[in-house]
Amino acid sequence: MATRILGIESSCDETAAAVVVDGREILSSVVSSQLDIHRKYGGVVPELASREHLRQIVPVVREALLQAGLNFNDIDAVGVTQGPGLVGSLLVGVTYGKVLATELKKPLVPVNHLEGHVHAVFLEAHLGGKVPQMPAVCLIVSGGHTLLYHVQSAAGNSDAPKPGFQFRRLGGTRDDAAGEAYDKVARLLALGYPGGPIIDQLAGKVAANGSNFHEKDGLHFNPVKIKSNPFDFSFSGIKTAVLYYVRQHPEFEGEIETRKKALQSGLRKAADLLPLCSPRTLALISKFQAAVVRDLVTRALDAALQTNSRTVLVSGGVAANSELRDRFTSKAAETGVTVFFPSRALSTDNAAMIAAAAYPHLLAGDLAADDLNAEPNLRLA
Repeated sequence: MATRILGIESSCDETAAAVVVDGREILSSVVSSQLDIHRKYGGVVPELASREHLRQIVPVVREALLQAGLNFNDIDAVGVTQGPGLVGSLLVGVTYGKVLATELKKPLVPVNHLEGHVHAVFLEAHLGGKVPQMPAVCLIVSGGHTLLYHVQSAAGNSDAPKPGFQFRRLGGTRDDAAGEAYDKVARLLALGYPGGPIIDQLAGKVAANGSNFHEKDGLHFNPVKIKSNPFDFSFSGIKTAVLYYVRQHPEFEGEIETRKKALQSGLRKAADLLPLCSPRTLALISKFQAAVVRDLVTRALDAALQTNSRTVLVSGGVAANSELRDRFTSKAAETGVTVFFPSRALSTDNAAMIAAAAYPHLLAGDLAADDLNAEPNLRLA
């Protein structure tokens, strides 16, 4: 008999709900974004995020059930993000999930947000007829996380998912997450928020035009060397290098002010900002992205080779980056490793991945205790 799980996600600035059958079939997936609320601050404001979750969680859950063609009594369990994330945001989802499960007399399954990102890859992979082979290395890369895990089936080194995963942390960022570095560089250059998509699109313009301005200008970002753990990341240095480069070239000031005014007037698309970016700015953006992508791809593939993993899974908001996808695909082919991404819709925070991750825990009887609480620093494995 099919098991229908209602997933609830509220770890940061997206209020999301979804219904997933047996951890594989998505009946609905609804996401209410808060981008317009946080954009003028250049980042997520925790107090505003939790307040907006309170406003949106009831209509979002109702919409997810409506799109799935179900009512509350038709669901078999509730899966909710317990952490990691912003404590105020998490509390909204956890509290709502507890009340709903209690009222419906349904099991409540606490889910680690990071584990959800792993399941996001598997949610769609089987549709293409090619399921990722275990063991695997998973790179979770977003505005809040940059982490490398060794992943294998909970039942051993067989094809996943059955019935869940075992995780071993290989490395992570020692300072800024990759997506956080994107946002900070975008704020510095007055490119708007969130920084990842706009920088990706503008960097693509440089690649499409074949510009070598940055070669002549002597602009280079050297790979970051990490002591003790080669699978750790560091992105604060590259962010600071961009800052110093801008300070050393006063000609940036005028165009940055021009872009600030454009953003205030409502211009936010890459096509709108492109005419306001000099060749030097576009070169800087291109080199920044290339350096971040190179670091992510190199360490993830090295981890796969050193752990004898046949597969690399890439998930999280930054997994939607076009250059990251292209470079991973080309480099993985050279090393004999297969790389899997979720669709762009499932790369960013969503509740379908939470419902999918809840399924094996439900089968294993890993249910929430009465004193379930949000855990903003919840670790995976």
